[in-house]
Amino acid sequence: MLDLLIKNGLIVDGTGSPGFYAAVGVEGETVRIIRGELTSVQATKTIDAAGRVVCPGFIDLHAHTGLTILGEPEHQPKVRQGVTTELVGIDGISHAPFKSQEELHRYIWLDAGLNGYPPMPADWLTVAELLDKYDNRVAINVAYILGNSPVRIWALGWNNRPATGSELEEMKSVVREAMEEGAWGLSTGLDYPPGSYANTDELVALSETAAQLGGFYHTHTRSALRAQGLLAPWEEALEIGRRSGVALHLTHYRQSAQGVGSHLDYLGLVDDAREEGLDVTFDCYTYPYSGTSATIAIPNWAKDGGPERLMAALKDPEDRARMKKEISRERLEDSWLTNFTQAGNAKYDGRRPVDIAEMRGQDPADAFFDLLFEEKLGVSMVGLGTNPQTLPDFVSHPCGMIASDAILLGEYPSPRSYGCFPIVLAEFVRAEKHLRLPEAVRKMTSFPAQRLGIPDRGILRDGMKADIVVFNPETVKAPATKSQPKQFPIGIDYVIVNGKVVVEEAQHTGALPGRAIRRGRAST
Repeated sequence: MLDLLIKNGLIVDGTGSPGFYAAVGVEGETVRIIRGELTSVQATKTIDAAGRVVCPGFIDLHAHTGLTILGEPEHQPKVRQGVTTELVGIDGISHAPFKSQEELHRYIWLDAGLNGYPPMPADWLTVAELLDKYDNRVAINVAYILGNSPVRIWALGWNNRPATGSELEEMKSVVREAMEEGAWGLSTGLDYPPGSYANTDELVALSETAAQLGGFYHTHTRSALRAQGLLAPWEEALEIGRRSGVALHLTHYRQSAQGVGSHLDYLGLVDDAREEGLDVTFDCYTYPYSGTSATIAIPNWAKDGGPERLMAALKDPEDRARMKKEISRERLEDSWLTNFTQAGNAKYDGRRPVDIAEMRGQDPADAFFDLLFEEKLGVSMVGLGTNPQTLPDFVSHPCGMIASDAILLGEYPSPRSYGCFPIVLAEFVRAEKHLRLPEAVRKMTSFPAQRLGIPDRGILRDGMKADIVVFNPETVKAPATKSQPKQFPIGIDYVIVNGKVVVEEAQHTGALPGRAIRRGRAST
């Protein structure tokens, strides 16, 4: 007796191969492909998938939801897209390990506009303790990668200085222990302090340690290097991969909205590196809109020392005058702010800093600084971060996969937070035909599973874990827009996680079968 039978659907198995008609059986948490007659097959529950595609659950390699999912475990914006596993701890910002809860809470405070707050208290310190928080308490599976910021805080604190030899050895020990507890590698966000204070040599040493344990290097590169050349941030990443031997993954890789240079230069950099023999992949999101913490607009010197230093800089007249000279006018004029928690600031949600300044009768930079202080740094910023004309070339490139970079904060998040995966099926496959359906599914399933190193997810095959999506290829749609971003997809009918139905007829069932997927251990 099967627990679940999905019949009459077109199976697109995640390998990139053409679809085929068969039934998918689920026994416990395991998939069984059934061909031929079903008259003798018995199941507790049957789904008729006629006119539908049945494929593996989508794996999101860039998610800022490791804390927010603890407070909203149904995780509707993501699971209703078909996401069944996501990677958290990206951009160098992970939330374990820490020596004390005081340090953990300080770190959560600094990046609250990017990752939000957990239901307090945040009562873990180790990677193992944090991963235990997810098991059978959330709707989807969670994989964890170690950010280099907590590694730096552990050994050096919050200050901008090079590591000593003994401090570097201590950081390498932190990487080893985190990976032994289940982390999948090392991430960096080289625009976010204190991880951004790491130099190339430090990152090579930490990456060597990750590589020795089979991990990979997931990097948001160093934007400041653009002053040395258009591709300099990604050339540093390639140098780290080349010197350390680590597998390299470039995250949210795309041409900027300004369209400087050619997108072919970006893609050629990856192609040339692979021709050289480097193991390089990338992901990109599928909307032109960015999303990050508003504190990214503040220069790094004002954060040298931690969140208290930044709060002081926002009120100090001399620091404010210096920040005014250095802040990007594009941040103030072309981005909008969201995630206001103070009642008097709710009216600013979704507005640009220049418009908020007019409402408040202030200079735009002063209004921005004051709001950051009033909201205790927890403001998110969204803007036009990607050239939409060249985005399809990144989405369709053989070395690229799909990742949302989703931030589930505020009333006006980037629409990718609700539509990143279904828009691939609706626009890039069905409408514009940039991709064939099997290849698009591969980019969202087996390819990210391969990059992570998960052996039993990402493909519908006998013995694999039962993470499954059933969608209508003719009607699937992502209605999320800039002005109305919090809209759930259409046409994703069923989502199964670990053999349990979490989305049924496009509605959440309330089931919470997700768990942490730990490196080096079975998924059960």
